Formats: sequence, structure tokens, C-alpha cells
Amino acid sequence: MKFAWKLFIYTISIVAVTLAFGGYYIVNSFFQSALSRESKQALNEHGIICFALETAALNIPSKYDHLQDQIVTQLGANLDTGGQSRYIRISGEDMTVLYTSEGFCADHVILQDTTSGEQTYRITEVDGNYYIQTAIQVRVSDRELYLETLSDITHVFAEREAGFSVYRQVCILVLLCESVIIFLLSRWLTRPVMLLSRATRNMARGNYSYRARKISNDELGQLTVNFNRMAAALEKNVEELQEAARVQEEFVAAFAHELKTPLTAIIGYADMLRSQKMDEEKQLLSANYIYQEGRRLEKLSFNLLDIIVLKRAEKPVTTFRAAAIFEYIQDTFSRPDLYLSLDYDDCQIVGDAILIKTLLINLVDNGIKASEAYAEIDITGEIRGRKYVFTVSDHGCGISPENLNKITEAFYMVDKSRSRSRHGAGLGLTLCAEIAHLHGAELAVESAVGQGTSVSLALDMAEFHNNKKGGDLLA
Repeated sequence: MKFAWKLFIYTISIVAVTLAFGGYYIVNSFFQSALSRESKQALNEHGIICFALETAALNIPSKYDHLQDQIVTQLGANLDTGGQSRYIRISGEDMTVLYTSEGFCADHVILQDTTSGEQTYRITEVDGNYYIQTAIQVRVSDRELYLETLSDITHVFAEREAGFSVYRQVCILVLLCESVIIFLLSRWLTRPVMLLSRATRNMARGNYSYRARKISNDELGQLTVNFNRMAAALEKNVEELQEAARVQEEFVAAFAHELKTPLTAIIGYADMLRSQKMDEEKQLLSANYIYQEGRRLEKLSFNLLDIIVLKRAEKPVTTFRAAAIFEYIQDTFSRPDLYLSLDYDDCQIVGDAILIKTLLINLVDNGIKASEAYAEIDITGEIRGRKYVFTVSDHGCGISPENLNKITEAFYMVDKSRSRSRHGAGLGLTLCAEIAHLHGAELAVESAVGQGTSVSLALDMAEFHNNKKGGDLLA
């Protein structure tokens, strides 16, 4: 059963029970009040008749030593007004009826509980009519007589039944109106829940972009806001997982391809050496191909291992001097076909010197691959506030904007033909990005097609000096 129907049924049931008990209490309260009023009136009238009987008995001539039954009958007839709503009955000591009004229909049971001088009464029903029967034992002259009155109070009970009837009709009308109002109210109150349920169904079908509509500012409205936040986080996580799966698939495919190319060359040339007789020059050429492709596989495995190790390493806390890094770069790329421009400030930097050397070597190597022979590579080190910024710039082919966000992915190469011809595998920038992350930094890449690429890395400084070293070096 839907929550809206539950809310409707429970609420209308509570309203119905409340109206039933409330109506019974109200109508019954009026009935008890009217019944009490009629009882007091009947007792008062009974007292008046009793007094009148005693007074009339005093006026009887004294010649009668004993009050005769016919005298009592005559007194009763004189006291009886002949009304249709009040009747009297006078009985003797042995409860023999001496006088009774026409229409007096009650029994003598009440007389068994009646004592001298004390009024008793009861409510009795006779043939569907209700009466108040009062009784008293009174001494008249030399006799003990029983005086009873019977007052018709059927109208009180009729009014109660009429009250219940009217209240039932009112309750039915009220319940009908309340049912419509409560139904609409329950639908309105549970609408946020229905919208949330619809949102969960859509998300269960895979539509993670679906959001529940907020229609209130209460707790349910806040629940909707929190649900949408959760859905946004879930959608982001799903997209990240999908992207990670895509990258992993591409990584596996690229890795298999990178292995296949050198392995094919190694197997092919090895098979030629094994199965054919060749002159010394061809043997050396084949062995050289095998050696180069083997070194390529070795470099590939070392780069992958470095990336895996860096992902699990902790941020370095050691320091090194910037000058030592630039001197190492100068010695490493001492080649006649390359022009290096070094310009740097010397200071103490927080980080792992070996990893920073690896990062800069890969950046310079990427710049060389993106440039023609005798190209110029600019390497700078600049103090900016409390940061030291390494920058490697080339004047090569550059990178298009759509490729900038992918260059740090494993095995991704902007120009595959150029990279493969220079034994590139697309792991250099991936390794650089991991080294930067380990140092709590990010690679900043700026590039323009046909103008070149500039890659920067900002590291924390332990201390710095104002002495400036640098110059243009031909390596």
C-alpha cells in the first residue's frame, strides 16, 4: 500500500474515532443533564403531592377514629389533576392499591426499597416509553400509606436519539468533506516522497543525471536537496569509474601494442640470425636492432615500475640546491645538435633531487622529440614568493587544445609517428605528473600549435639566496 493511502486511512480513522467518541460524550452529557433535571422536578412534584395528602388528611372530620379506604381513595382522586404526563398511585400498608391514576402502568418493585419518610425513585421503561417512578411511605392519620408518582420522560430519551441521529448525519458529512481534504493533503505531503521514489527508480535504471524536484522548504525539501547532492556525487563517482575503466582499457591496449612492436622486431631479427647465414655487416645490423628494441623494452619496464612505485610513495621532506639540478641537466644533454638556454636562481628546495632530475630530463627529452635538429630548449628556475618554479620550454610543433588534457595519460602520444621514430612510448609525461603529485604540485602546461610548449612545476623552498646565475650555454 502506498504511503499516501496509509496516511489517508490512518488520519481518517483517527478523525472518525474522535468524532464518534466526542459526539457520544456531547450528546450523552446533554442527555444526563436533562435526565437529572427531570428527576429533580419529579421528586419536587412528588414532595408537593405528599404534603398535599398530609394536609388533606388533617381536614378529615374527627368523627372517624380510623381512616377508611374510601376516604383515601377520595383524597387520591382530589390530588390527581388528570394530566397526561404525571400519574399517582396510593397503596395501603399491605401494598394494596387504594387509588391509581388512569394510565399508571408501573409495578410495585420500588416499594420494597421504600422506607418511612425517605423518597426513592427509579427510571423504568414500559412499552417503549420511559418514566420516572417516585415513592415514599407516609403516615396519614393512623395509617401508613405508600404514595407513588409516575412522570413521563420519553421526550428526554427521544431527544437523545434525535441528537445521536443528527450527530451521525453531521459526522458522515464531516467525514466526507474531511476525506477529500485529507486525501488531497496526504497527496500534497507525500509528493516529495513520490518525486524521490521516481528519482531512485530512474537512477536504478542507470539514469544518474536525473534529479528530484524540490517543492518544499521543510525536512522533506532538505531531504530532496541532500538526495540530489548524493546523486551528483554518485554520478561523479560513476563517471570517474567509467573514465578509470576507459583509461585502464586504453592502457592495456597501448601497453600490449608497445610490447608487440619491439618484440616483433626482436623475434624477427633473432630468427634471421638463427636460420640464415649472413655476412658480418648484416649480423651486426640485426644485433643492433635487437639491442635497441631490447633497451626500449627495458626503458618501458623501468618507467612503468617507477610510476607504480611513485603512486605508493610518501611526500619527500629532504632538500636540495637548484644549482645542482641545472648542472646535472647541462652535463646530461651535452650534445652538438642541441642548444640549451639555462637561466636560474639558486636556493634550497624541498623535494627529492633524483626524482626532480628524472622529471626535468623527461621534459627536456619531450622537447627534443617535438623539435627539429639543432633546436633550442629553454630551462629556467625562478623564485616566486615562497615557491621555486622550474620551466622547460621548446619551440617545436606544439600541442592542440583538445590534446592538452590527455598528455599525462599513459601511452598517450600527440604525434605517434614522431614519438615512435624516436623510441617514445608515451610514459614520460605520465611519470612527470606522478613525480609532481608526490611533491604536492601540478604540472602547468601551456602550448600553441607551431610555436612550442612550456611546462612548469612549482616546489616549496626551504631557503633562498639572491645571487643570480645563468646564461646561454651551447651544449
